[in-house]
Amino acid sequence: MSLVLAGRPLAITSCGVVSPAGLGLEVLARALRHGLDSYAEPEDSPDGYPPRPLWAIPDLEVARLLGRKGLRHVDRFTRLGLVASTLALEGVIAKLDAEAQARTGVVLATNTGSLTSMVEVGIDTLVQDKPYLVNPGNFPNVVTNACAGQIAMRVSLRSVNSVVSSGQVASLAAIRFARTTIEQGRASRLLVGGVEELSPAAAWGWHLSGALVEGAPVGEGCALFLVEDAEALRSSGRTALAELLACEVSYQGLGSAGEQGEGLLHCVERALEQSEVSPGEVDVVCLSATNHRDLDHQEEWAVGEALGRTAPQVRVGHVLGELYSASGAMQVAALLAMWREPARQSRPRVGLVTSMGEDGNVGCLVVREWR
Repeated sequence: MSLVLAGRPLAITSCGVVSPAGLGLEVLARALRHGLDSYAEPEDSPDGYPPRPLWAIPDLEVARLLGRKGLRHVDRFTRLGLVASTLALEGVIAKLDAEAQARTGVVLATNTGSLTSMVEVGIDTLVQDKPYLVNPGNFPNVVTNACAGQIAMRVSLRSVNSVVSSGQVASLAAIRFARTTIEQGRASRLLVGGVEELSPAAAWGWHLSGALVEGAPVGEGCALFLVEDAEALRSSGRTALAELLACEVSYQGLGSAGEQGEGLLHCVERALEQSEVSPGEVDVVCLSATNHRDLDHQEEWAVGEALGRTAPQVRVGHVLGELYSASGAMQVAALLAMWREPARQSRPRVGLVTSMGEDGNVGCLVVREWR
């Protein structure tokens, strides 16, 4: 089954990015050009991780950005989302009256929520004395939509609040969901993106699965974008960072990597057709299967076949590590970071964001610079 993001494009009016490069687009742009300055170890139990590079966020600056109130029982996963949402809404939230807040929501890509919190609560149920003395303050963190709920409650966003879980393609599926939500009039604007935390459980999962090439790093991060209808934004005379055109996501089943490559090829072709963008107009491709043992070459093949050439490529995974749920959102952020530098051409730049997962999901998003 294939889902098409048709109709009016979405405009990205602001964004918040938290990555191993630091906070914001400027440091991300620098990391994409020159690599990370340093690799920080995770805050919790670094000795519990597998022998693989771990690229953690160096400093969340929680106290400066969020204050200390209400964070006592909030886990690291949710703090990533709260910091990113604060950056995305900086200078915006004060302009939203009660009616606007009621029309603003959150769509978050995450496949499990916080694995760290789940493991901690699970262990407590096994090792603590009956009747299972689990810390009640930790229990809300195991719910998949805990982060999305905390974001909405902190800034009083009362419209749609949803979590999308579809493996590596989750962020693109979340963007597709956001488009549908706004088209149906269920929200006027949405915070949409993905979040992934570095944890021993996730790192060991990647390490033992054999899905990643030897020495490939595992990272963490969150990228959130405030989006609304692009045509309505233009009519109001306001500006934006970029617009999200067509998005295609589909499930190819657990067949061979070649079958998934074929599926991605069709996704790219349909997305370009929906966007009314010719293959020759694509300036850069942002790939997601970087470091994946069986999918990397298939993703590159599918894009080359669709475009009829080898376009300039951005491999976020080489710089920030494997980000799973957040990979698609961070790929979009990478394009925005690169486009901070003035274009050498008169027309708006066009980027292609592709995604392939070990679970058979594939996806493609067309992003165009705002002019």
